Amino acid sequence: MSSTSQKHKDFVAEPMGEKPVKALAGIGDVLGKKLEDKGFDKAYVVLGQFLVLKKEEELFRDWLKDTCGANAKQQGDCYGCLKEWCDAFL
Repeated sequence: MSSTSQKHKDFVAEPMGEKPVKALAGIGDVLGKKLEDKGFDKAYVVLGQFLVLKKEEELFRDWLKDTCGANAKQQGDCYGCLKEWCDAFL
């Protein structure tokens, strides 16, 4: 199992609230801007898409790649972050 970033640990440590999309692990300024431009301005909006895709890793990764051009590492980081958050809070 790969280690998680501090950003990941911070995100999954508490309820999501109104966190910006850039608070998600794997999503920095460039991808964050692309997601915001497509209406995914908050982490909970991306979580909604994650849930619509039934938390399926391959579908979510494909969606993230198609929506903002995320590479494999970014896709994996974001997926892992949301999955762990859901395991803790849903």
